[in-house]
Amino acid sequence: MNTPHSLYIGLMSGTSLDGIDAVLAKIESGGAVSLLGAVSRPFTPELRKALLDLQSPGPNELHREKQAGNALAIEYAEAVQSLLTQKNLNATDISAIGAHGQTIRHQAGLAHHLAYTHQTLNPALLAELTDIDVIADFRSRDLAAGGHGAPLVPAFHAQQFASNKDVAVLNLGGIANLTLLPKNGEIKGFDCGPGNMLMDAWIADQQGHTFDHDGTWASQGQVNQSLLSKMLADPFFSKAPPKSTGRDDFHLKWLVEQIDVENINAEDVQATLLHLTAHSALQALERHAPQAQILIVCGGGARNTALMNLLKASTQAVFKNPLEIVTSDALGLDPQLVEGLAFAWLAWAYKEKRPANLPAVTGAKGPRILGACYPA
Repeated sequence: MNTPHSLYIGLMSGTSLDGIDAVLAKIESGGAVSLLGAVSRPFTPELRKALLDLQSPGPNELHREKQAGNALAIEYAEAVQSLLTQKNLNATDISAIGAHGQTIRHQAGLAHHLAYTHQTLNPALLAELTDIDVIADFRSRDLAAGGHGAPLVPAFHAQQFASNKDVAVLNLGGIANLTLLPKNGEIKGFDCGPGNMLMDAWIADQQGHTFDHDGTWASQGQVNQSLLSKMLADPFFSKAPPKSTGRDDFHLKWLVEQIDVENINAEDVQATLLHLTAHSALQALERHAPQAQILIVCGGGARNTALMNLLKASTQAVFKNPLEIVTSDALGLDPQLVEGLAFAWLAWAYKEKRPANLPAVTGAKGPRILGACYPA
């Protein structure tokens, strides 16, 4: 495509299972991305439960997964239509939709050619409902090449955030991942641990809320150092990159196994989970990019005031050199929409036949074009 710019839609529903972000992006011929509009839709309780139940084995799960994939495609299509209506656009104005789907299994650590990842979605139905080309299944090609298929966002972070300083990007979704953008040197990135996922799971279990608004409940508790140390002893944290993780590793059952419920108040568990997210991210950053000058935080966790305050307060104890922490708002991008933009960009990369994985990040044998196309 030789046009000066094209319009793409990115669709993201992350590990936190809070809903759908649909973004409209203008992408220049060189790959620069501008946000033109966005729509967010919460999951219905029924769809959220269906997707959450699929995170672990259960009866008749193949049928339930296919039904959830259809339902997700319908929700995605409605988000796309809302976005088109908002911007007074037609389907023919959009080059393609980049749709991540909902991860329900991620087994990248299995032996090569046995590893797999699965994001539920019916992309054919989404193409049919929107009459727009759909690019989906972005992770599988990287796994086939020996990579983890995750994280996928570092290539986009490099496009958007690289500068003449040593920059790191911390994406705080359900899982937290780091992208390292040194002013001189190779781009790196990896999942560094749980982001919001365990905090969300614990408050849902204890109070019935889907998330801890501003970290208010966590702020009422005290960190339990014994529990924090026990959780940080999980082998994942000491693994060297490339590495990726998800609900297969960190989930409510894992958390409950760490807790002596008789001795720890529920709010203290929440406070400790807040510290787990901050500590594991900063520990990974200090280990792999101690020279970092700026940490850009994006994802839903950037809206957690207690978490952001803890990150800022902890840097002085962890880093010898000053580390400036900002959210992507400071660069003109809503933190909640960065991943949606990344999948619009990944759809653009597929259309342009540009490799979009970074072998130094995922561990793949080489650069690969990511995704599969479902034409309108």
